[in-house]
Amino acid sequence: MLSISACTFGGGFVIVTFMRRRFAEELHWLEEDDMLDLIALAQSSPGAIAVNAAILLGWRTAGFLGMLAAVLGTILPPMLILGILSYFYAAFASRRCVALTLRGMQAGVAAVILDVVCTLGGTVVKTRSPLQISVMIGVFAAAFLFDVNVMLLVLAAAVVGGLSALWRQRKGAKA
Repeated sequence: MLSISACTFGGGFVIVTFMRRRFAEELHWLEEDDMLDLIALAQSSPGAIAVNAAILLGWRTAGFLGMLAAVLGTILPPMLILGILSYFYAAFASRRCVALTLRGMQAGVAAVILDVVCTLGGTVVKTRSPLQISVMIGVFAAAFLFDVNVMLLVLAAAVVGGLSALWRQRKGAKA
């Protein structure tokens, strides 16, 4: 997943194509039909299709640790690239035309973020899951009131979600 994500440009659907080629055609870890089913599930699930596909593929081939490795392999290259680009951001943002353009884009970005927050927040509330609602409120409070780094919040939410999934799986296996 790391090599696919690091060497692919063009978004999730391009990565999924390379995933199918690698895992179904080259390595034969999955049948073609199984891979297509995983891609369909990834596409229909909320979130980035590449990450969703990595979750499903990793889980299917190697369980929880496979899922964790596949997700990390998928998200690390873009995160590193964005980290490097953000390092050089200050040099470009100080130019007047770039600064004015970015300021004008803030209104549109704020509207999109508000729409996503309202939509996803409403979805979480509709689940009536105490854990999900608590995580949502906790992440909001940590970010808004205590200015906690967003990456730490994402990682903490991922850990809570993973532990919750493991707990549900073990609970289901004992029943």
